[in-house]
Amino acid sequence: MARRQFNVFNLSFLDVIACGFGAVILFFMIINSQVKNRSDQASSDLQSESRLLEERIFNEQKQLVRITNALDKTEKENAIIEGSVDELTEIIEKLLKEIEFYKANSLASDDDIKRLQADVEQLTQSNKRMSAQAALDSSNTGESLREFVGEGNRQYLTELKLGGKHVLFLVDASASMLGRTYVNVIRYRNMEDSQKVKAPKWRQTVNSVDWLTTRLQGGTKFQIYTFNESAVSAIEDSQGEWLEVGDGTTIKNAIEELRSTVPQNGTSLINAFEKINDLQPRPDNIFLLTDGLPTQGKRNPASETMVKPEQRIRYFEQALRELPPIPVNVLLFPMDGDPLAAEAYWRLAIRSKGSFMAPSRDWP
Repeated sequence: MARRQFNVFNLSFLDVIACGFGAVILFFMIINSQVKNRSDQASSDLQSESRLLEERIFNEQKQLVRITNALDKTEKENAIIEGSVDELTEIIEKLLKEIEFYKANSLASDDDIKRLQADVEQLTQSNKRMSAQAALDSSNTGESLREFVGEGNRQYLTELKLGGKHVLFLVDASASMLGRTYVNVIRYRNMEDSQKVKAPKWRQTVNSVDWLTTRLQGGTKFQIYTFNESAVSAIEDSQGEWLEVGDGTTIKNAIEELRSTVPQNGTSLINAFEKINDLQPRPDNIFLLTDGLPTQGKRNPASETMVKPEQRIRYFEQALRELPPIPVNVLLFPMDGDPLAAEAYWRLAIRSKGSFMAPSRDWP
């Protein structure tokens, strides 16, 4: 029997090879599965960490926005505070200057005290003359061309010098005559003209002129000028002319015209005093009805700004240089914020040998 020939690639060998290859593939698949599981786990962990980091970044961004907003708010508040500090510093400087001005012009200075003592002595003498005149008037009833009916029964003790053949009334018709405080002035200034002429302070001023004109004697000539930025006659077409008292009709018409005058604009006392020279002959008695120192000179200011007390004093002194040597009787209806007015007009009355009066709110 012939011996079978040996063949390496027989069926058994192929089986072994196939089994080995299958084992390798199985081993690879097992390893690959484990690697994939670990990779998926690692990927999941990384995604979780990534989301956590994103949340942290988002939270930090929100915190950054809040901090930025807070910083902006703080900067704005600092800017406001700095502006307020600058404004307060400026106000304090102005107040210090005003205090220095008031100290320099204080009535408590030695020279002023001496002048005041002299004024008191002069007023004492005037009081004696007034008492003597009152005793004389009590025996002479006299007659008035016009009647003024007030409220209630009052005796008026004023020492106003009502004499003179040519009497001039200068009536302040500026916007400040609408009220006794800045608030009331602003309130009335924004109203209709029909309401402005009904302002209590303006009505009292007109009533005061009415009361004074009832004391004018027959044969006296008079004129009424209203002044604010300029001065005009209260009676139309009578500029620079003296008017006859007559039977009182002309005065009555003048008072009616005065009642319809609307107070407005600033106050120029120098323009009012300049009108005195337009009257020939010059007046021998002047009644000045006002509420404070002038707010401008001969010309209107270039811009509307708050007039300082020292500027108002300068405007007043400029006006005095235009005033002829004529007695001036001042009726002051004071307004708040103008503390130097009373002293200035009182000195004007004393120096011009006139009189000074600050009427109560229910006068006349």
